[in-house]
Amino acid sequence: MTRHVVIGTAGHVDHGKTALVKALTGIDTDRWEEEKRRGITIDLGFAHLDLPDGLHASIVDVPGHEDFVRNMVAGATGIDVALMVVAADEGVMPQTAEHLAILEFLGVRSGVVAITKADLAEDEWLDLVESDIASRLEGSAVEWETPVRCSAFTGQGLDRLTDALARAASRAADRSTDDLFRMPIDRVFSVAGAGTVVTGTTWSGTVAVGQDVRILPGTATARVRSVEVHGTARPAAEPGRRTALALPGLERSAIARGYVAVADPAWRTTTALDVTLRLLPEAKPLTQRTRVRLHLGTAEVLARVTPEAGDIAPGSTGSARLRLEAPVVARWGDRGVLRSYSPMRTIGGCVVADPMPALRPRRPRQLERRLDPDPTARLSALVESAGDDGVPQADLPVRIGLHPASVERVIDAAGDGLLPVGDRLVRRQVVADAEASTLAALKGHHRQRPLDPGMPRELLRAIQRSPALADLVLERLADRGAIVLDGGSVRLAGFTPTLSGEAEAFTSLLRTALEQAGPQGLTEQEMATIVPPDRARDLAEYLVRQRTAGRIGRDRYYDRRAIERLRTDVVAAIRESGRATPAELRDRTGLTRKYLIPVLEWLDGLGVTVRDGDARRLGPAADQAATDS
Repeated sequence: MTRHVVIGTAGHVDHGKTALVKALTGIDTDRWEEEKRRGITIDLGFAHLDLPDGLHASIVDVPGHEDFVRNMVAGATGIDVALMVVAADEGVMPQTAEHLAILEFLGVRSGVVAITKADLAEDEWLDLVESDIASRLEGSAVEWETPVRCSAFTGQGLDRLTDALARAASRAADRSTDDLFRMPIDRVFSVAGAGTVVTGTTWSGTVAVGQDVRILPGTATARVRSVEVHGTARPAAEPGRRTALALPGLERSAIARGYVAVADPAWRTTTALDVTLRLLPEAKPLTQRTRVRLHLGTAEVLARVTPEAGDIAPGSTGSARLRLEAPVVARWGDRGVLRSYSPMRTIGGCVVADPMPALRPRRPRQLERRLDPDPTARLSALVESAGDDGVPQADLPVRIGLHPASVERVIDAAGDGLLPVGDRLVRRQVVADAEASTLAALKGHHRQRPLDPGMPRELLRAIQRSPALADLVLERLADRGAIVLDGGSVRLAGFTPTLSGEAEAFTSLLRTALEQAGPQGLTEQEMATIVPPDRARDLAEYLVRQRTAGRIGRDRYYDRRAIERLRTDVVAAIRESGRATPAELRDRTGLTRKYLIPVLEWLDGLGVTVRDGDARRLGPAADQAATDS
């Protein structure tokens, strides 16, 4: 089975990187006329190389000149193996050291040092160069192969260099094909018949012909017309390969280096990153709002640094918020390079702890915990720092760096400390607090309004942060038998409306008043002259639930026997002649139009009567027993 890796060159200008790549692959990576005229690499170049043991390598040749370090970082991002080139006649130079720092900040695991132009130096001098290299690489986070003396001009050592590259490449981590597709774009151009073409190294996932992709930042979308890997048409491109996508319909001017091609909706841009960062010993301290240049993927954006706990000293590490002046696409664990705003020098590197942080976090961000190698620990820290808001589950593949298929397994591994609420994941304590606040609200409602059968469900939902949380809480409490859900109202288990001595006296007064009012009934305002105004509606509604009273409209109440007689009289009058006008019904019931029309509209609503022009006829519920209405 063929494995694919990305090899990136590094080293000082004019140390022979491009010549060495051409000697290894036969491909001249200097594409531009100015590069050939000046004899230095300005922009990124690309080649491919077959290695022993079924390894296939994409080679990114980067510029070494200090004026083009931004291009070097764009090319070095995403590589698996570093090919550090040191010329025998000059040895380690300033850009060599800067490139080494960049490789370490980007998390490159394996590397090979090629001592080029070995045919121009004596063995004693080469021994000194090797010794200097060894001292520079001592303690490096990159696992380096033994330096190889070689010459692109004579071919000396090229076989040994190829073997060393194969050994280093064999240590590269496999990239998953079932991950979310992402390809940082490093070139954009147009091809007749194909339209706009974007190229880059596929970081994760797979992209195929016919697949829809988005270009971020922005809103551009396109369907992939064709896929090429190293100039060869393929049905799909897998991670770790140099890829070209033909995207017809997109304007070339709307895309640039630093943009990202993605497919899954989980990807989105951000203008803030929570990171842990490390400064080089020779850098200046990072203070509040220090302006820096962040290189992430193929993008370069300006950012302001907000350290989490005081200034970050040279040579030290710390946590910080980066507020970006332009949007980027990032994922948990992405590595970036920091350069000073002016003069432009590499000063440090960072690792993304949260690519989509809350702009005003209510709880400690716990950035160190959120970089834990264990995804379960990362998930717990992320959800805990999110507080009551929780974390959208759709964001988890990006925010904690998981393959989508792994999300559910990691949630399960987190145990019962986390709970899904709708499309979000929250701490169990959030749900427990919401349950307690719901029970407290019900107790308060029962105490203040003891005649109510329960608290309206919508009022209870409104006191929680989200409808999904409210519904989950009500369901859990009902399952435990702590509450009773009764249509649109909720009550504590065991609660029944009760009349106190005072309420019982007021209810008796109100019942007598409704009996005396007869078919005209009483409004809430009229009842407020008989019982305390703040108790009138509650007492009247209690009588309605006890079926000793009835309500028509919003606030007119009747003795139950009075509205049953009204119904009987109206039905009888209509039955006699087949239809009846309000004037005819007024004579039959003795009610003025003010009182009659609301009664007729109520009967229309019950289906007892049906409006027929300016009259009424009987409806389908006319023969239904009055007590059923």
